[in-house]
Order: sequence, then structure tokens, then C-alpha cells
Amino acid sequence: MTTFSALIVDDEPGMRLGAERILKDFRILLPDFGEEISFSTRTAATGGEALALLEAERPDLLLLDYKLPDVHGLEILSSSLRAKNNVLTVMITAYASLEVAINATKNGAFDFLAKPFTPEELTNTVRKAAEHLFLERKAQKLEAEKRQVRFQFVSVLAHELKSPLAAIENYLRIMAGRVSGDALAAYDSMIDRSLLRIDGMRKLIVDLLDLTHIESGQKARSPTLMSLRSLAEEALEKVRGEAESRNVALTLDCDAALTFFCDRGELEILISNLLTNAVKYNRDGGTVALALTAEGDGLRCECRDTGIGMTSEETAGLFKEFYRVKNAKTKNVPGSGLGLSIVKKIVDLYGGSIAVESVAGEGTTVRAVLKTAHGSTGLS
Repeated sequence: MTTFSALIVDDEPGMRLGAERILKDFRILLPDFGEEISFSTRTAATGGEALALLEAERPDLLLLDYKLPDVHGLEILSSSLRAKNNVLTVMITAYASLEVAINATKNGAFDFLAKPFTPEELTNTVRKAAEHLFLERKAQKLEAEKRQVRFQFVSVLAHELKSPLAAIENYLRIMAGRVSGDALAAYDSMIDRSLLRIDGMRKLIVDLLDLTHIESGQKARSPTLMSLRSLAEEALEKVRGEAESRNVALTLDCDAALTFFCDRGELEILISNLLTNAVKYNRDGGTVALALTAEGDGLRCECRDTGIGMTSEETAGLFKEFYRVKNAKTKNVPGSGLGLSIVKKIVDLYGGSIAVESVAGEGTTVRAVLKTAHGSTGLS
């Protein structure tokens, strides 16, 4: 429940007490947000008292009499606006006229309520003001969260690019200064390391493009009925070179007749990311087993490896962007930290679910269940 504080300022005791009594039990339901708004109230009989309460307590909503005995309501409104305390003001007056209403709203009042008013008129006006205030605060919160996400994203991205660029620069300066002599062979290892760093940055750029295309919704989706066996075999071929260099055995369990209605590019990205992680975090001489099977009218994709595994604490953040498990066994393993976050977003596109089981030192299993794209029939 959200509780807005309301300050009722009026020189007539009956008006103050009546408005306070009405708002005490007033509730506003916002089903779209799963929220209920209630009110806590304070009252003031003079402008001076109101100014002191505005400064000390900064209420959310101000019900302000236009004409007070000591300070004009517009002066209080102007003072509140200058203080930038985000109070939403409803001006109340017995001098109801178009000129007064225009003057009040021009000076920053949200709405205008003429005396004498009924309880229904009061609650309708307060409802509009409270809903406006709630949505405004919600938008401000979302904007602040977006700024924080952008800041974190840029900070991590800068860090991920700064390290390999610095390494390449150092290698180039060593070669430019002929520190190891004039023989080209003396610099072969530096060239290899530089190329490896460049490959890592290229993979980061590809992952970022995949991520932004998926998140933006601008990537054109073209679901068709796909043969999963051939798609999985192609994905295995892409990691076979690295797997063979470390004697990691690859196996595939997928019926030749199995098909799924999906966007080919999305499923390629999903399977490739799972296989890439399974190979690079494996032990030499280990195994990677990929299995694609029907799951009701959807698809179950399971990738099991015999790699270094993870603790339960390490698996908790796996689907966050730029998240990488950091320990002695992973410090030399390259990666962008985006692979599984991309997998999770693709799974979400298909209304599916994903789970990870891992035991440190024994291996990891990732299971993704996808429903059919656009609600169409998927498996056959």
C-alpha cells in the first residue's frame, strides 16, 4: 500500500475537520499496478502554520484555501514551488470563478475545488491528484533506475574493453621498440595474445548487438518450422575446433524428425551460447552432451557438461548482464558475461523457463524449456 500525506489548509474549522474525516478512510485502488493508495492527514488554520508544516514535513498533497487570514494561498503555493518539494496542490476557495481557477493553475496548482463541495467532489478531485502523483513518482523512479542501469552498463563495458586494449597496446609498444630483438619469431606469442584479445572484443560486440536487438524489439522475427537436428549439428560444428583442442567429447541427442516453430537466428544464438559455455568451462578430456526433446507442445533444450561447476552462490547471478563467476579456475577463461543473459531473454520471448543445476568440481546442466513462437503449433 502507498500512503500519501495530505496537508489540509483552511481557516474554517468545519472545512478542515470535514475534509480530514473524508480522507481518513478514503482508498484508491490501482489494479494495473497492484497498488492501493491511502492518506494520512494534517491540518493548518493559517498560512504561517501551513508554511511551517510544508518546510518540516513536506507532504505529498496540499489542499490549500485560496484566501487565508494572514498569508494569501497563492503566496504559499509560490513558496512551495520555489522550495521544489514536489507537493501537488489543489486550490480551495469560496470565490469560485474562471479567473480565480486560471490564476491558480497558472501559478502551479494541479486542480481547483470550489466551496462548498460535496464529499464526492472532494474524493474525485483527490483521486485525480493522487493518481497523477503516483504515476509521476513511478515515472521518476523508472527514469532513475534507467540512469543507474545505463551507468552500470557503460562502466562494465568500459572495463571489459579497457583491459584488452591496454594489453594490445603494450604488446604493440614492445614490438615497436624491438624489445625482444629484430627476429619476428620473438614476437609470435605477443601477436597470438593480441589476436586472442581482439577475438574477445569481437565476441563482446556480437553479444551486445544480439542483446540490444532482442531487448529493443526491433529485430525482425521470422518463425518457421525448423529441423532441430540439422540446426543443433551446425551449432556443434562451431565449437568442435575448441573442443577437440582440449579433448572434450561432444554428443547430441535429438530425433531426426523433431521440428520446432521458431526464429532460426534466436534458436541458433541460444544453443550456441549454451555449447560455448559448456566447452570453455569444461575440463580437458571432459564431455558436453546436448539434448533436444519435445516438452508438451514446446521444446526442451538441455546442455550438460563435466566442467568446473559452480557453487549455489555463484549460480545465483548467472542470468545478469556482464555477470561472470570469478574464482581461481575461471580467471583465465575469456568471455563477455552476456551469454546466459541473452539466453534468458530468448527463453522469455518464447514464454519459457530456464534452470541451472551445478556442482563445483563436477559439472553444470542448463535446461531451457521454450513454448511455441507467437502461439503457433511448434513440435511435430
